[in-house]
Amino acid sequence: MPTRRKAQTIEAIAEQLARAQLVIVTDYRGLNVGDLQTLRGNLRPSGGEFHVAKNTLTRIAANNAGVDGLDQMLDGPSALVFAFEDPVQTAKAVSDFVRSSRVLVVKGGVMGDRTVTATDVEAIATLPTREQLQARLLGMLVSPMARTLGVLSGPSRSLVYALNARTQEPDLAQAAD
Repeated sequence: MPTRRKAQTIEAIAEQLARAQLVIVTDYRGLNVGDLQTLRGNLRPSGGEFHVAKNTLTRIAANNAGVDGLDQMLDGPSALVFAFEDPVQTAKAVSDFVRSSRVLVVKGGVMGDRTVTATDVEAIATLPTREQLQARLLGMLVSPMARTLGVLSGPSRSLVYALNARTQEPDLAQAAD
């Protein structure tokens, strides 16, 4: 029977696991407090959080939250990265930190109902951001409309050019006089 404090920790982890779009399990051995603060600061803009948790409590919380696939990744010291808002940006922040620190190791994770490997996390990090995808979609929607507008305005534009050219010509009747 867990103590009250452990029960609260289990409940908090289970709530975070249920809310997160992506959970990345990492091995944080060798990171100092400054490195951890830097990583947490890098995760904050994307809605990500970094938490060190005991493996046993994490297993119980994952079971309570109905998250499968974390058990095999929880060996040795483990920390969890939760992506609550933008999983791509969070994965990019973790991936960039892994490359720069060379200490943090990604073990894998869970995205929705699917278990992801460290390679999958790296692949997620290479995806375009939500804003980039929205901009591409908007461009794809606006482009045909802009082309249609250009085609429809062509004849009226030609008429204006013809009338303008006609006003610029010298009057033939006055030229004959």
